[in-house]
Amino acid sequence: MKVGLIGTGLMGQPMALRLVEANLEVMAYNRTASKLDPLKADGVQVADSPQSLIAASECIILMLADAPAIETVLLSPESRQELSGKTVIQMGTIAPQESRTIAERVTEAGGEYLEAPVLGSIPQVKSGTLQVMVGATEAQFQQWSDLLKNLGEPVLIGSVGTAAATKLGLNQLIAALTSAFGLSLSFVQHQGADVEKFMQILRESALYAPTFDKKLQRMQDGNYANPNFPTKHLLKDTNLFLKAAAELGLNTSSLEGVKSLLEAALTLGVADDDYSALFEGIKPQKK
Repeated sequence: MKVGLIGTGLMGQPMALRLVEANLEVMAYNRTASKLDPLKADGVQVADSPQSLIAASECIILMLADAPAIETVLLSPESRQELSGKTVIQMGTIAPQESRTIAERVTEAGGEYLEAPVLGSIPQVKSGTLQVMVGATEAQFQQWSDLLKNLGEPVLIGSVGTAAATKLGLNQLIAALTSAFGLSLSFVQHQGADVEKFMQILRESALYAPTFDKKLQRMQDGNYANPNFPTKHLLKDTNLFLKAAAELGLNTSSLEGVKSLLEAALTLGVADDDYSALFEGIKPQKK
C-alpha cells in the first residue's frame, strides 16, 4: 500500500519517517518544496503536486495547519478529480464543522474520509506513542487501525466531528493550564517567594499537572526555542475553540483572557517559539 502524506512541517516530517520505518511506501508533498529535502535521503518519495500524490496513493494523510490549507491542497478542482476511490485521513487540528464539511466534499468526489487528530508532539511521533483520536465509522476504524498504530494508539471517538471536538477540548486545556501556571509563577517570582518551595507544594497537591514541570524551566530561562508546538498554532486552536463554543452558547470568558495573553505574546515576536512563550505576555512589560 502506498501512503501519501500532505504537509511535512514539525509533525509531518517525523510522521513520514515513522511510516517508512514500518516498511510502508510513502510519498510526500509540501507547498514549501524545501521542506521535503530532508526526507528524500530516508526513502520518502516526493510528489511535485498534490494531484500526483493523490493519484499515486491509496490513502492520503493530511497534516496541514488549518482548513483553508486543506481547501487549497485537497479540494481544488484538479485534486478533486483524483479523489475517487481514495481514503483521506485528516490528522491536523481543525474545527468539528470544518471536518464534517470536508468529509462531505471528499465523499461527493467519490472518496472516503475519516479524521484522526493526535495528542502528543515530535517525541511521541518518533516513539510511536501518540494518542490518536478517530472520528469514523466502525468499518473505517477497523480498516485503518493497523496503519494508525504505526503512529500511536488509535481510539474510536465516534462519527466525523467528534474526534475534532475532543482534540480542541484537549488543546483548550493546554492553553488554560499553561496560562494559569504562568500567571501563578510570575506572581510568586515578583513577590519574592521561593519558586522551588512553591513547586514542591504544588507537586504534592491535587492541583498539579505534569505540564507545569515541563514548562517551568523554559519560563524561568525565557528560552522557547526548538518548539514541539508553536505559540501561533495554540492561538489558532484557541480561536477555533472559541468560535465553536460560542455557537453552542457556552460562556468562554475565561478563554478570551487566555487568547489576549497569546496575542500579546505574538506581538513580542514569539509566534514560532514554543507555546510556553505565552509567559512573555503575562510578565510585566518594560516601559
